[in-house]
Amino acid sequence: MARILVIEDNPDNLELMTYLLKAFGHQTLTACDGEKGIQMAAESPPDLIVCDIHLPHADGYAVAKRLKRNPSLASIPLIAVTALAMVGDRERVLAGGFDGYLTKPIDPQAFVGQLESHLWHSVPSLPPPSPAWQLSAQPGKLRQDGARIVAVDDNPVNRELLRQTLEPSGYQVWLAGEVVEGLVLIWQIRPDLILSDQQMPSQDGFELIRQVKAEPALAAIPVVLLSSSCWGSRDRQAALSLGAARFIERPIEPQRLLDEIAACLQASDEDAYGDRPDR
Repeated sequence: MARILVIEDNPDNLELMTYLLKAFGHQTLTACDGEKGIQMAAESPPDLIVCDIHLPHADGYAVAKRLKRNPSLASIPLIAVTALAMVGDRERVLAGGFDGYLTKPIDPQAFVGQLESHLWHSVPSLPPPSPAWQLSAQPGKLRQDGARIVAVDDNPVNRELLRQTLEPSGYQVWLAGEVVEGLVLIWQIRPDLILSDQQMPSQDGFELIRQVKAEPALAAIPVVLLSSSCWGSRDRQAALSLGAARFIERPIEPQRLLDEIAACLQASDEDAYGDRPDR
């Protein structure tokens, strides 16, 4: 896959973009200001550069000017990601040396594919872009009946990414930032599925599973645990022994997450009702 340099001074935006790129198998380099981004590009030229316009020390236009003046860097695709939305902004960005233009807030469903369309021809290992990267409903694979999901994660970027991944596929989503809040929602909503991060302060995902499985009224709800821990095998065994339906290691491609959720819901339905065509 590709090596992509992301130059962005907003921590939340930087985290979201790098998460998405890693989920699709790309290697990321990051810089929080324009000068650092120029230095990193010169020291280790990437396959593509994503650059905010409003940056400290050297703004996006200065970055573009200096990169395009350097013969060894000029051919690297340079994509602006900016909140600019006035008439003529796109033309100004392209005239400033950028090869492409994306607006903020980025669309998590489209972001990676939009970038890949600028570099597939220059990275031999990358297949040509196609609509397959989009999170569109696939008959027989994604549940479209409004299944209810409670997602618990202390990271606001992760919560918003889950919402923007799940809602376009027909799911109803409720978000909580910690276990106690999540349990309140679970009792109120009685969801069809629970998604929970593993590593959270105070109480973690393991504790959420224990409390859900200890309640007869909630015990049948499938719980999917998401983890970025380096102790993948150990934590997987612990989660499954507590009753988790799935243990998924991050980063994960959004479409694969949707497939896992659909399979989990289908298995839950079959356990509850059997394979009956009339249910």
